[in-house]
Amino acid sequence: MQTIKEVQSYVHFHGAPFKGKILMVASSPSVSKQTGWPIGFWAAELSHPLRIFQEAGYEVTLASTEGGKLEMDGYSNPTDPSGYSAHDVISLGYMQQTWFKEMLENTPKLTDVNASDYDAIFLVGGQGPMYTFKGNAALENLFVSFYESGKPSAAVCHSTTLLLEVKKSNGELLVHGKKWTGFADAEEEFADQAVGMKIQPYRIESEARKIEGTTFKVAAPFSAYAIQDGNLITGQQQNSGAAAAELVVKALNR
Repeated sequence: MQTIKEVQSYVHFHGAPFKGKILMVASSPSVSKQTGWPIGFWAAELSHPLRIFQEAGYEVTLASTEGGKLEMDGYSNPTDPSGYSAHDVISLGYMQQTWFKEMLENTPKLTDVNASDYDAIFLVGGQGPMYTFKGNAALENLFVSFYESGKPSAAVCHSTTLLLEVKKSNGELLVHGKKWTGFADAEEEFADQAVGMKIQPYRIESEARKIEGTTFKVAAPFSAYAIQDGNLITGQQQNSGAAAAELVVKALNR
């Protein structure tokens, strides 16, 4: 049986040389107060960036808000009866790997990781972050520690909710003067209509546009779209994870 350390070291895809370590952070399982659904992370927002990082030669550690076992959002699971993500062969491929399943079974709590051990941070989206990332002081401090150290600091989809409130050590909003993206109102509307109910307690784009001194941008709904502004990197939604990860790798290579 593989240990967690061995799982995290499984990165030398296609003979890629070891280049460094990246910390990915996902939501621990929760329950939506809007829908009553069990919620967690979105599969593609973990697996697609993970592939980019591993193939580039980076070792990845997956941490979570509470530690322990993670659960993917139902609609993001390519084997879900809904068929919503049946096209996601990357996630499906990872799900066949014993080391990947073990990684999801036993994640370290984000407060137990040392930021100095990693070259970049990448926040995984999903429905969970709207409850487990928002107002999470420990995660805010961790993200700021990466950002203020000049390390690539990335967030995609609903994990960008953290950026609505997170402040730098000088008390200024981290997104002040920045261009960034996250889950768009048009995408929320599509999702709400698809299930016939309001899924999220608030909308990231609507809240971001209330913030003075920052620029929130979106592309066409569900298109691959990522923005880099300094060492802040953001992706719009689940189809943007790989694009955001590629920006992280390019930033690290520089």
